[in-house]
Amino acid sequence: MPPRKIIIDTDPGQDDAIAILLALASPEDLTVLGITAVAGNVPLPLTQENARKVCELAGFPETRVFAGCDAPLKRPLHTAEHVHGQTGLDGPTLPAPTMPLQDQHAVDFIIDTLRAEPPGTVTLCPLGPLTNIATVLQRAPDIAGRVQEIVLMGGAYFEVGNITPTAEFNIYVDPEAADIVFKSGIPVVAMPLDVTHKALVTKARNDAFRALDTPVGIAVAQMTDFFERFDKEKYGSAGAPLHDPCVTAYLIRPDLFSGRHINVEIETGSELTLGMTVADWWRVTDRPANATFIGDLNAQGFFDLLTERLARL
Repeated sequence: MPPRKIIIDTDPGQDDAIAILLALASPEDLTVLGITAVAGNVPLPLTQENARKVCELAGFPETRVFAGCDAPLKRPLHTAEHVHGQTGLDGPTLPAPTMPLQDQHAVDFIIDTLRAEPPGTVTLCPLGPLTNIATVLQRAPDIAGRVQEIVLMGGAYFEVGNITPTAEFNIYVDPEAADIVFKSGIPVVAMPLDVTHKALVTKARNDAFRALDTPVGIAVAQMTDFFERFDKEKYGSAGAPLHDPCVTAYLIRPDLFSGRHINVEIETGSELTLGMTVADWWRVTDRPANATFIGDLNAQGFFDLLTERLARL
C-alpha cells in the first residue's frame, strides 16, 4: 500500500515536535505534504519557527512549513508556556532555522492541496487548536468531501480536563473551531487525554531515547525531561504523557489503539464547561456517531515504534 498523504497542523510544543519527527522518520507509511502552524501552545511566530527547527533537526529542510491563523475564531488566545516553556520547545538548544517559511497562508495551502490531490487521499493531522482546519471548512465548504480523514489530538472524557476542570487545552483554546470540525461530516479520529495519558514517558523509555546517542534522540530526551516536570507534579505520574505522537503512531500502527465510534459534541456556550468534549461513550443518546474516540493503547508497542523510528533520523 502506498504511503498515506498527510498534512500536519501543529503548534509545537515538545510533544508536537516528537509527532513530527515520527512522521518524517516513516516515509514508507506517511508522506508529509506540508506542515501548517497555528497559534496554540505559544503564539504563531514561535510555532512556525519551532516547526522549521524540528524539520531541520530531523534532516528534512525541504519540508514545506506554512504559517496559519494567529488567534482563535472568536476568542483571545490562551497559550501554555507554563507547560512548554517560553519558546514552546524548551529543553534542548536548537539553532534558529535556516529553511524558509513558505509565503502562502496555511489555510490556502490546505485548500489548494485538497483540491489538487484526488478526493479521499489526504489526511489532516491537527495537533493543536483547530483554528486552521475550521477556517478551511468555512472558506471552502467543498473541501469536506475531499478529506480522507481527520486524525487529531484533542478532547477528554474520563480523564476530564487539563486546562479547566472539564476541557482539554486544544479544544478549549478554540471551541468554536472544534465544533465546526466535529460537525463537518468528515471522518474524525480523536486522541483524547483518555488515551494520551497512557503514553507515559517513564525513565526507562526516556533513557532509550537518550541511548540512541544521536542529535534527535538526545533532543527528544531533553524535551521530555523538560516538560515532564509539569505533569509529574500535577498528576503524580511516573512521567509525561506524549499526547501528539499518538496521532502519527495511529496512522502507522492503528492496531496499537482501540476506541469507539460515538457522538462527540463540543460545548461552546457554558462558562463552566467551555470546550468540553461531551463524548457519548455509552451511547445513551440518539445523536449520530461522528467520531472514533480512542480510549486505550498498547503503550509499550507505542514506545517501541517511536524509539525504532527515531533511531532512523
